[in-house]
Amino acid sequence: MTIFDSYFKCTMSRFKVTARDINSSARCGVLATDHGEIETPIFMPVGTVGSVKGVYHRDLKEDIGAQIILGNTYHLYLRPGLSILNTAGGLHKFIGWDRPILTDSGGFQVFSLTGIRKLTPDGCTFSSHIDGSRHTFTPENNVDIQRTIGADIIMAFDECCPGDADFKYAEKSLKLTQSWLERYAKRFDETEPLYGYSQTMFPIIQGCVYPELRKRAVEHALSLDSDNRGGYAIGGLAVGEPTEKMYEMLELTAPLLPENKPRYLMGVGTPANIFEGIARGVDMFDCVMPTRNARNGMLFTWKGMMNMRNKKWAEDFGPIDPDGTSFVDTHYTRAYLRHLFIAGEMFAAMIASEHNLAFYLDLVRQARKHIQAGDFTAWKDSVMPGLMTRL
Repeated sequence: MTIFDSYFKCTMSRFKVTARDINSSARCGVLATDHGEIETPIFMPVGTVGSVKGVYHRDLKEDIGAQIILGNTYHLYLRPGLSILNTAGGLHKFIGWDRPILTDSGGFQVFSLTGIRKLTPDGCTFSSHIDGSRHTFTPENNVDIQRTIGADIIMAFDECCPGDADFKYAEKSLKLTQSWLERYAKRFDETEPLYGYSQTMFPIIQGCVYPELRKRAVEHALSLDSDNRGGYAIGGLAVGEPTEKMYEMLELTAPLLPENKPRYLMGVGTPANIFEGIARGVDMFDCVMPTRNARNGMLFTWKGMMNMRNKKWAEDFGPIDPDGTSFVDTHYTRAYLRHLFIAGEMFAAMIASEHNLAFYLDLVRQARKHIQAGDFTAWKDSVMPGLMTRL
């Protein structure tokens, strides 16, 4: 009996698979948290410092249909700081959001600070991008920080290996991540939530683009499993490797992860990436792309991408997106939105962000519908070609 076989026989989960696609690994599920249930596959809007840029929480719930949002440990730790978050009673109360929250450990942000951080076996010392002050994240204090922030789902502290790393570097990086995970899991299991509701943690599977390392990472993470592990994240993808390599690693890694726990692909990506991830058995996604592209005037639609700065929209008085699900799609015209972008009005980014997030949530909603209907693969193949068309 392998470690994978014994694992599947002895664990319990707050996640239930409710439907499967017969022609792919796509699946629907429900993940229970103390702040509500999350239907999967799901896209999670990124609220790095406690806000999804340019979008009211009311609209996130009622118009966009967000079931869960993200916060970032690195940014929240630096500003507003742990004292304020603790006094407020955690991030939910501080920002006025009563649905689930997931926090990344901040590892990706810390390791992006090339030149102003130092990795050691103990942790990572870095300089704040705000004022240059020095700080250290260790697996232990990262647990404590995320306990103070108070998200429903917290991510283990890891090193995000570059996608173009050679095998020697990737192996060394994975060993560091594994040693940190052992300490992180121990600290998490020894501590309790602070605000009267439960928290769960997700280990992060690293290994770059090397199958042997990905398999090692999964086996090691499963050896540390308990009911405190609410799911598993697949990290270190969409960080410089070719797209086909990302899909190859997903095809390898996802089937090795537990059937009865959600699989989260971190920081990915385009609508096509999300479709391909769902087809390979991924349940949860996040990315800054919908709001970042929105601020630059780029809209995603089922018929393709629209650059709202283009002159072609200057006298187009039709709705922004007649197929869209957000109120902004039919309330405002393409000509008006282009005018706002050309004039440099912040309202342009707000409208575009609302549209793009609503589109991404509609994308996963439609995916759930077609998985349940049993025709996900055929539907995906029919709509995918048009998604990246330039209108």
